[in-house]
Amino acid sequence: MTATAETPATAGTPAPVRVWAPRAAAVELVETTPAGAQEARTPMVGEAGGWWRSAAPLAPGTDYLFSLDGGPGIPDPRSPWQPDGVHGPSRTYDAAAFGWTDGSWAGRDVLGAVVYELHVGTFTPEGTLDAAVGRLDHLVRLGVDMVELMPVAAFPGERGWGYDGVALWAVHEAYGGPEALQRFVDAAHARGLAVCLDVVYNHLGPSGNYLGEFGPYFTERHHTPWGAAVNLDGDDAAEVRAFVVENALRWLRDFHVDALRLDAVHALVDDSPRHLLAELSDAVAELSAQVGRPLSLIAESDLNDAAMVTPTGRDLEGRPGRGMTAQWADDFHHALHALLTGERQGYYVDFGAPETLAKALRHAFVHDGEMSTFRGTEWGAPVPDEVDGRRFVVFDQDHDQVGNRALGDRPSRVLDPARQAVSAAVVLLGPGTPMLFMGQEWGATTPFQYFTDHQEPELGEAVRKGRAEEFGTHGWAELYGHDVEVPDPQARSTFEASRLDWSEPDDGPDGPHSRLLGWYTDLVRLRHTEPQIASGDRTRTEVRTGDGWLVMSRGDLDVVAVWADDGARVPRAGAGDVVLAWDPDAVEDGDGAVTLRGPGVVVLRA
Repeated sequence: MTATAETPATAGTPAPVRVWAPRAAAVELVETTPAGAQEARTPMVGEAGGWWRSAAPLAPGTDYLFSLDGGPGIPDPRSPWQPDGVHGPSRTYDAAAFGWTDGSWAGRDVLGAVVYELHVGTFTPEGTLDAAVGRLDHLVRLGVDMVELMPVAAFPGERGWGYDGVALWAVHEAYGGPEALQRFVDAAHARGLAVCLDVVYNHLGPSGNYLGEFGPYFTERHHTPWGAAVNLDGDDAAEVRAFVVENALRWLRDFHVDALRLDAVHALVDDSPRHLLAELSDAVAELSAQVGRPLSLIAESDLNDAAMVTPTGRDLEGRPGRGMTAQWADDFHHALHALLTGERQGYYVDFGAPETLAKALRHAFVHDGEMSTFRGTEWGAPVPDEVDGRRFVVFDQDHDQVGNRALGDRPSRVLDPARQAVSAAVVLLGPGTPMLFMGQEWGATTPFQYFTDHQEPELGEAVRKGRAEEFGTHGWAELYGHDVEVPDPQARSTFEASRLDWSEPDDGPDGPHSRLLGWYTDLVRLRHTEPQIASGDRTRTEVRTGDGWLVMSRGDLDVVAVWADDGARVPRAGAGDVVLAWDPDAVEDGDGAVTLRGPGVVVLRA
C-alpha cells in the first residue's frame, strides 16, 4: 500500500492510494491484471491541494495505474513496487507486514564507521539482494561497520548503476523487489552491520520518468548536467520538497535503513530561505528521536564547503548549515591516487605532490579557496579545525572514480600489492571516515565499468555517444593511448566483466589477494582497537613528507608509508615498537630513522 510519512502503513490494513496531480481535472484509478490487461477504471476523489485518492482501499499486491484526464494509464509516482519494469503497472506493497527480527538493533552512526560500498548487480554472480546476504559474513570478518548499497530505486532495464532511477519509491525488481531489501537489512543488522542506501534526488533518468505529467516536479529556472532541475524553490514546490523528504523517511523508517547517501547534492538547486537539505536533516533528526536509533545523512558534494556538515540553525562564516552528518571528500581520493599512480590528466592536474596529500589528510579539502585548474576558478573554503575529521568520508576507490575511467580499471591495474597496502593504510588509519569499494580489500582485478540496459535504441545510442564524448574531457587518451575504445555501456559483456571474481581471495595463504585481504583486516582491527586512530581530531594528526615517503602521526602512533621503488630512510624521533607492517623483514628501525627497503608501510608506536 502507499503511505505518506505522516500516515505510515499499518500491517494488514488495506488503504486507499493517493496521488498528487494538481493540473488534472480528473484522475482515474486503472486496476490491471497481473498480465497488464486493463481490468477496471474508477474515478478518484479529489482532495485539497491537488491530491486525489482512490474511492476504496486497495489490498496489498494489487496492480494499478493512474489515468490523467482520460489519458493512458501511467505508474504511480510513489509506487512501492514495479514488478514489470518502470513502464508497467505499479503494485501495492504492505511494508509494515514484514517480520523484522532486529528489535535489539541499536543502530550505528556513520561517523568513524568503516563503510563498504557495493553494487548489488555485480557483487555476486546472481546479482540480487538475497545473494548479497550470503556474502555479509565476509564483510563481518573484514571488520566492516556499514554496508552502502548503490541505488536500488527502480531504473530502466535489468542492469545499470541505478543513478538513472525513475521510480524512486520502488526497489528494482531484478534485485528482488521491496521485500528483498527488507530481508537484506534485517540480515545485516543480525550480523551487527548498519546499512546505508544511496539515493538520487537531483534528477531522474530519461526513460520511465512520468513525474512531469503529474505536476511541477521540474523547473526551467535552474539547470543541471541532466537538464531541467528538480523544482525545489518555486511557489508550487512544497509538494515536490515533501516528495523528497517523505521518500527519505520511508527508507529509514519502513526499511530500517541506518543512513542515506545523497547523490550530487550540489545539483539540488534551491534558492528558498530554507534549503531542502536543512529541511531533510531536521526531519531525519526528528525520526531518529522517534525510532530511538541514530540516522545519518551523507552528502556527495562538489562544493568543498564544510557548511554542508554544519548543524542546521548554525552558520559557517555566514553560510547556513545544511545539517549533513558527513560528506564525501573527493580531494582526498585525487591526492592519494595521483601520488601513487603518477596520473595528472583531467581533474588530477592539481594533485600528485606528497604535500598535497598531507593537506588533504590534515585539512580535508585541497581546494579550499585556492585556484582549481580543472574548474578554471577559485574553489571551496577552509575547514575550521574544530570540524571533526570523521565528517569527511575518504576513499581510494569508489564507483565513480573507478567506473568513470575509460576502461573502468581499478588501481590494481598499475599498483603492485605493496603500494595498494600503502594506499589502504592511509585511508583506514587517517582521521576521516574510511570507505572501501567492493573487492578492493583483496586487490580485485575485475573492472567496474559503466553499463546500462535501455530498451529504446535511440537512447542506447545516445548513451554510447555521450559516454565517449565525456571521456574526451578527462584526458584518458593521455593515459590509455589515442586508440582506446570505451566499452559499450549497452553490451551485456560490459556488465558481466564488472562482476566480482570471488575466487580471487581464495588464492591460498601466500597468494597476493589473500595476503592483501589479511592486511586490510589487520588495518580495520587496528582502527577499531586504537582510540587515537579512530579519533577524528585533525589537530592531533601531523603529516611529514619527503622524497617517496610520508609519515602520518596519530597520537603516539606513526604510520610510515613509502612508495619509492628503492624504499626510503625516514627520519623519526627515536625508535619504536612495530605494531603492524606490510613486510616486517623489510623494516629497519634505529639510528633516528626507520628504513624500508622497498615500497610498503609500517605502523610504529613511539
